[in-house]
Amino acid sequence: MSRPVARRAKQVPLRTHWIVLTMLLVCLSTMLLLNGYTNHMFGTAPDGAVQPVGGSGTVPPQIVKGGPVIDAGDGTPRSVAPHARTIAITFDDGPDPVWTPKILDVLRAQGVHATFFVVGTAVAKHPDLARRIVAEGHQIAVHTFTHANLSTAAPWRRSLELKQSQLILAGATGVTTTLIRPPYSSEPSALTDLDWKALRQVRDAGYLAVLTSQDSEDWRRPGTDQVIANSMPRSTAGQVLLMHDAGGDRSETVEALNKLLPRLKARGFRFATVSEAVGLPDPTHKAGLLDRGRGLAVIWVMRISDWVLSVIGWLLYAAGALSVLRAIATVVAARRHARMRGWIYGPPVTEPVSVIVPAYNESAGIEAAIRSLVASDHPLEVIVVDDGSTDGTADIVEALRIPGVRVIRQENAGKPVALNTGLKAARCELIVMVDGDTVFEPDAIRKLIQPFGHPAVGAVSGNAKVGNRGGLIGRWQHIEYVIGFNLDRRLFDLAECMPTVPGAVGAFRRTALERIGGLSDVTLAEDTDLTMALCRDGWRVVYEESAVAWTEAPASMGALWRQRYRWCYGTLQAMWKHRGAMVQRGRAGKFGRRGLTYLMLFQVLLPLLAPVVDVFAIYGLIFLNPVRVLGVWAGFVLLQLVMGFYAFRLDGERPGPLWTLPLQQFVYRQLMYLVVIQSVFTALAGTRLRWQRMERYGSLQAPVVR
Repeated sequence: MSRPVARRAKQVPLRTHWIVLTMLLVCLSTMLLLNGYTNHMFGTAPDGAVQPVGGSGTVPPQIVKGGPVIDAGDGTPRSVAPHARTIAITFDDGPDPVWTPKILDVLRAQGVHATFFVVGTAVAKHPDLARRIVAEGHQIAVHTFTHANLSTAAPWRRSLELKQSQLILAGATGVTTTLIRPPYSSEPSALTDLDWKALRQVRDAGYLAVLTSQDSEDWRRPGTDQVIANSMPRSTAGQVLLMHDAGGDRSETVEALNKLLPRLKARGFRFATVSEAVGLPDPTHKAGLLDRGRGLAVIWVMRISDWVLSVIGWLLYAAGALSVLRAIATVVAARRHARMRGWIYGPPVTEPVSVIVPAYNESAGIEAAIRSLVASDHPLEVIVVDDGSTDGTADIVEALRIPGVRVIRQENAGKPVALNTGLKAARCELIVMVDGDTVFEPDAIRKLIQPFGHPAVGAVSGNAKVGNRGGLIGRWQHIEYVIGFNLDRRLFDLAECMPTVPGAVGAFRRTALERIGGLSDVTLAEDTDLTMALCRDGWRVVYEESAVAWTEAPASMGALWRQRYRWCYGTLQAMWKHRGAMVQRGRAGKFGRRGLTYLMLFQVLLPLLAPVVDVFAIYGLIFLNPVRVLGVWAGFVLLQLVMGFYAFRLDGERPGPLWTLPLQQFVYRQLMYLVVIQSVFTALAGTRLRWQRMERYGSLQAPVVR
């Protein structure tokens, strides 16, 4: 493989790209963690549905027998109950966009003030309702940030729940409060040791705990009449009545309130907020400017996290749709292409062929490549263009003294220049271009040139296979060549929009090459650039799967990265260079609207969406149903396996390597989409990428027998 001249070696450091990508990944992860915590880490069971567990030996007796408003301070714990004939109606779990407004309407119509214990995440989603609660004279208090069970939560989470709920309240309403109702609490007599430990930490944070003395049990949805019955006092003692304005269908609560409030008034009960009912100073205070600002920031970050998750959801659907669409399109095309096997393009092509082998430091494999070519069953000449090698590549070829093999030496000028040099020296009309790390089957060249029996064919792509398949990296590339590259080429052949004749095995009409001015050196993917230029010039480019050549694939992750980075970046360059084909007519238009669109969707956009799939999978395993997430992943792998078995059967390959396909999803796939991301960053930044020459191992021998 030749390398570019010094003027193309300019390269701007690319670390900035990874810094930006890392920052984006950190921000995305933070947003998802926040969204997962606020939406999927809290208890969804109704307050009364969770029964207290454990002993109660540490709970002071005066608290157990006392009132529902508790000061659990370090001194003598105290509690207080509402005044006689006074009812403090409390609503938990809101605000809710459907039921809270209806409850507020009932309270306003009856002239009653209540206390709303709000959940921070709900306030963040509906701050206007929280402001309405305050504006209409009701008391607003804390019901934690995510409806967490403080009794079983770790101390750090209790602290987080209290601080965040208070900040959100300040940001949404401009006020703070010292009242809190722990989720899943009930009457003081039901307190356990765990509950008391949590109440002590709550008091240390400056809060008074408000439990209940009467439960409407509206969370059970027992019917309107039963809700009313549960809410009626049994005596003239004051009560803290528990009801809910969120957490499900609260139509029974609304209907019950309409009937309950007049009945209680008729029996001489008055209504008050919690602090008024027990004779405490107003616990609501105006929030400071700093707390309001921090609260607003938290609210906006939560909204952005919700928006990010929505976008990820849509991108996930897009990625899934593209994956399924590509699978269907390639398999259907492959079936149709298989039925065309044995298609006759015209009379047999028997004329001799010029084979051009551009070589730069190919000493490891050049002998095997040349011997495989001269073992061909078709007449040919071989032209090795040594592009300034420093490892004796040209000397090795000359020492072989094989008739029909010529060596041309030139100063290092790059692979496109070396190919153009070989083109000028070639004697034949049909040209085969071969990389110095590739060996051919004996019948490959004869089969490769048969499509030239049709005068419209300007180039033919052969079937490149990975020769060094040992180890996971080799197997994964073998799978990619068979499932990805060769299935795609069948589709491109049918759609008449072939974007690439691989440098490892491709044949061309000399007339077609000369008409487009030979090979260009303005991109790093000279084979893709050349193929696209031929398509735009009106030539048909086809795929001949029976023409098999074996190529040496990278044997390390570093070498693989450099190779694919160059391929991807060069393809992007070629796509941009030939974007005008999108509006052309005839074969050029087919290539533009079909080929370029396919490349953009499935080789650029889909890999860019791939990280979204992985990030969401991790999110789902942590916060959602892991069984469902694993099921989706298994379905995706199954789809790949089905495609793999079919593609391997078409290519006459044994399916054994497909057992590594699930493992490929964890390393190889990530490497490939990182290559695309890096290439896109490089292209957008306008950076000129230096040629990355692949290390040669000399692992292939000629002849190769399958």
